[in-house]
Amino acid sequence: MKPSISNGSSSSSTSSFRKPKPRPSSSSKTSTFSFRKTKPHISNGSPSSQDPLITHFASLIRSSKNILQLRQIHAQVFHRNLSSSSNLTCLLISVSSSLKSVPYALSVFNHFHRKSLFLFNALIRGLTDNSNFQSSVSHFLLMLSHGVCPDRLTYPFVLKSIAGLGLRFLGLILHGRITKCGFEFDSFVRVSLVELYVNLEELGLALQVFEESPERIKNGSILLWNVLINGYCKVGNLRKAIELFKAMPERNIGSFNSLINGFMRNGDSGEAMVLFNEMKEKDVVSWTTMVDGFSQNGDHEKALSMFFKMLEGGLKPNNLTLVSALSACAKLGALEAGVRIHNYFLENGFQLNKAIGPALVNMYAKCGDIQSACKVFDETKEKDILTWSVMIWGWAIHGYYEQAFQCFKKMMFSGIKPDEVIFLALLTACSHAGQVKLGLNFFDSMRLDYSIEPTMKHYTLVVDLLGRAGRLDEALEFIEWMPISPDFVTWGALFCACRAHKNIKMAELVSEKLLQLEPKHPGSYVFLSNVYAAVGRWEDVERVRMVMQNRAVGKDPGWSYIEVGGQVHSFVAGDHAHKHAREIYLKLEEIVAGAREQGYMPETGWVLHNIEEEEKEDALGSHSEKLALAFALICTSPGTCIRIVKNLRVCGDCHSLMKYASKMSQRDIVLRDIKRFHHFKNGVCSCGDYW
Repeated sequence: MKPSISNGSSSSSTSSFRKPKPRPSSSSKTSTFSFRKTKPHISNGSPSSQDPLITHFASLIRSSKNILQLRQIHAQVFHRNLSSSSNLTCLLISVSSSLKSVPYALSVFNHFHRKSLFLFNALIRGLTDNSNFQSSVSHFLLMLSHGVCPDRLTYPFVLKSIAGLGLRFLGLILHGRITKCGFEFDSFVRVSLVELYVNLEELGLALQVFEESPERIKNGSILLWNVLINGYCKVGNLRKAIELFKAMPERNIGSFNSLINGFMRNGDSGEAMVLFNEMKEKDVVSWTTMVDGFSQNGDHEKALSMFFKMLEGGLKPNNLTLVSALSACAKLGALEAGVRIHNYFLENGFQLNKAIGPALVNMYAKCGDIQSACKVFDETKEKDILTWSVMIWGWAIHGYYEQAFQCFKKMMFSGIKPDEVIFLALLTACSHAGQVKLGLNFFDSMRLDYSIEPTMKHYTLVVDLLGRAGRLDEALEFIEWMPISPDFVTWGALFCACRAHKNIKMAELVSEKLLQLEPKHPGSYVFLSNVYAAVGRWEDVERVRMVMQNRAVGKDPGWSYIEVGGQVHSFVAGDHAHKHAREIYLKLEEIVAGAREQGYMPETGWVLHNIEEEEKEDALGSHSEKLALAFALICTSPGTCIRIVKNLRVCGDCHSLMKYASKMSQRDIVLRDIKRFHHFKNGVCSCGDYW
């Protein structure tokens, strides 16, 4: 067998070998190993596994930290004529698989001519663990063609590969073979059979296998119960999952974790919390399930609270815990909490890998600190397409189309091809910057140069791109040209453009489309009311409002988040519930009075009611982002950047007041609405009023 086995790079494809170089000095940075000074071991047969030299090399193989070290050891195995050792070959396959070097494992296997059960098992397991399911099944079939009989350690990994490929029919065939060979009552194989049917979402068959299991397996394998409970949780059948949970002869942490995850998947975080509190022992999976569950269910404040409680308890989070907590920070705009997590990450030796790197970039970008996002991005060594897309999105939503474009070019130079998400980010950047020609070029490029079929989101962004630029007729023509039927969001993009450019005729046409698609959606009515209000057609405004009332359609309330002193405060429009409400409204009056002296005039066209001007101004004054601004000016020190997150698009009046407030207070104000970021500084907004 040849020791220089390819790991997928062209530099290692040669089949000629040179004598190993002398060991470098201790000052060298090259990885080296201490080998015994023995003569080459020559044997007529396979070396004995009891041979001290075999034992020594087995220990070295197991201790390999990377594929380069393993290759060096493998070269020494060949040099000492130990390459015929089945034990060492199995270890080489196993360790190279654990180091994610599947090509190397396959090459080792292919160069060993005496294929044994142990070799096949090592390779099939390695392929399965690396999600090379097709190759795993292929080598199982090769195993059978070589006349090698599978054992109880073979079937579980083949079953997992079959499930990964979704091959139901092949799974049934293999189940029959397992029964014929007498392995169906092996506990390990039994669990794998249940897991196969769970992953194929064949819960009836999974339950049948479970119920037909001998009592010794049911009583002795908690894992068997946990797999089935997890299966019912995945398909949303919590009633059956709870029934199984209560019937278990014994439960472990995994049992609780499975059911807690089921409650969270079903949106029942209250029951999940009750069960979590009942647990006598909790592991990192328990806490991560809670953090991720609360975040997925929209309770981001609770997610962060659970994360920091976990740290206080002395438990170290894993990558998923950190990613979930950072995601919650991004949703809330909680920069201070995100920085705390980043500091914890740095102090505890976590690596900027492909999971945490993008999560940190996303957190900083969504929290308004695009420069820190860029810094983390530059520090992330291994950048996959997710890492690049998050950074391009960050530049896009902050309105920096040039930086987004430059980042895209760097990605291309690195050899990564764009996907549909990258083009969504690029189109967003062009739309916010008014770069119509560039945006249309990107849209054409994704289809013509990369054969990426546009989705509804891509078409909607092109409508938004044209609409923002005032090219309403082209936008309407584009919608009519679309090969797929436009949805509510697509027509909504054109409707917003009609309002911005006061095209009443087209707005009425588009509103009919919106009402046909979703007659109960409040946006359709609010959009139309806004259009009429903008041109003073108050009778039409009231007519639309009456239709809303008659159809019981409610308007989504506006709310804003702001983080002060590590605590997130939320405000809704007209909010008087905050404990500092009186001071907030007094401060807001002071801001408005000062802004008036600077030339600010409330833009009452943003109020939908046909009421007196004074009442309109009162209605405008209670918008949630203004309340958040006043609170921040009260509670933070001079010079501190104010960061606000809003769930709706910021209205023109609030946008205008923010500009004046930034100039008067000499503060940077960063406002994130549902569409983009607005950076206010010295009376100017980064959007250039193009929003």
